[in-house]
Amino acid sequence: MGRIVIAVSGPPGAGTSSIAKEVAKKLKLKYFSPGKIQKSYANTKKESLAALKVWQTALGKSERFHRDILDKKQVEVAEKGNVIVCGKLSIKMLENLADYKIWVDTSLKVRAERVAKRDGIPLKEAAELLSERENIERKEWKRIYGFDYLEQKKLADLVVDNSKLTLEQAVNKILQFLKNKSSS
Repeated sequence: MGRIVIAVSGPPGAGTSSIAKEVAKKLKLKYFSPGKIQKSYANTKKESLAALKVWQTALGKSERFHRDILDKKQVEVAEKGNVIVCGKLSIKMLENLADYKIWVDTSLKVRAERVAKRDGIPLKEAAELLSERENIERKEWKRIYGFDYLEQKKLADLVVDNSKLTLEQAVNKILQFLKNKSSS
């Protein structure tokens, strides 16, 4: 496939990380997540809480943190190539660097079910955490960048509705798309 950069984005709990890691493994690409860096600043193992905890701090709301640390790092990684960058803003941040931009979409109900199972929390709590996180991210990133990050779906080369797909089916859908694009 040659030198390649793939940007993967989607709402919280959509399965973007799981899908992107598996596609990276199958294509023998590196995997990078700016969200993992962000979540490393939280003092919790529960992924659904980590992002929210960071957003509730001065650091999490800092434009400098997002632009100078998270955005800069994903651009640096993408410029080296042969990578899948999986982040909530990666489609927009890598708009001119990514060969392929993929949006993973999943209903809130399914996202909440997956997060509840992954983090061992009640379904209602998972839905509330996801909604709160999505609202904060939309508000804060609109303030910092001037756009609603859910609008990246319109910039995607491929939208994968992951609501009724297994991990393997979602990965295969992306791999087939990439194969078709690279052969045309």
